[in-house]
Amino acid sequence: MPDNINGSSWSNLIAHIWELWKEGKVLDVVDPQLCLPFSAKEVSKCIHIGLLCVQEGAKDRPTMSAVIFMLANETPLPQPNTPAFIFQKNASHNPESPMSISPEAVSSNSITITTLEAR
Repeated sequence: MPDNINGSSWSNLIAHIWELWKEGKVLDVVDPQLCLPFSAKEVSKCIHIGLLCVQEGAKDRPTMSAVIFMLANETPLPQPNTPAFIFQKNASHNPESPMSISPEAVSSNSITITTLEAR
């Protein structure tokens, strides 16, 4: 994924959308090449709900039934908290250590997969 789109430096798609959200320019995420008429209100609502779904705290994320309710109804939406998957560049970047990212700037998830085999 490129680090720069239209002069905007960002580390991942969620970080890019989060920055646009904070700047009040969330509709800038819509690809102008599509040239399709769209409802700005509906696009903003979908992005808002998407940001709610990627909040860092799992308890802050809506359930699927809540997402469906939010999509289907005109209801006030809570403000999203910082997304879990934001990767920030370390201000004191060491060229000899290209992976120098502070622990608090990274969110990681662990997963366990169990495979069952017949006897």
